[in-house]
Amino acid sequence: MLIGEYEHSMDSKGRLIMPAKLKEDIGEKFVITKGLDGCLFIYSQSEWKNFEDKLRTFPLTNKDARALMRFFLAGAMECEIDKQGRFLITSSLREFAELDKEVVIIGVLTKVEIWSKEKWLKYSADENQTADEIAEKMANLGI
Repeated sequence: MLIGEYEHSMDSKGRLIMPAKLKEDIGEKFVITKGLDGCLFIYSQSEWKNFEDKLRTFPLTNKDARALMRFFLAGAMECEIDKQGRFLITSSLREFAELDKEVVIIGVLTKVEIWSKEKWLKYSADENQTADEIAEKMANLGI
């Protein structure tokens, strides 16, 4: 299970160290892509396969389904952790997530999210203010 919050610095070439606790579950090779809420998503190879299988069920005749598939697949790339424990984030993905030097890496059950530190702090502050509202909505879903 991928959990936790880790602050790291990205080097000038766009390389980032995967936290050891997340690396155990995510593996040496994984897929990184655009995520929701302005972050990046990282999936282990097995979770990416599960995600692809779900996308394959989408009807190609549905415009929204095609748009969602394009969103996640167009920028996706396979990454491999180097001998120093780093992986490279392409410039297009860095631009999408507005990543600069300081980033926050979080584990979210089946995936890892990478956030700019500034964006994460703002998002966290906003979400903490509405945690009770979210909990109430989730209760309606049986959670």
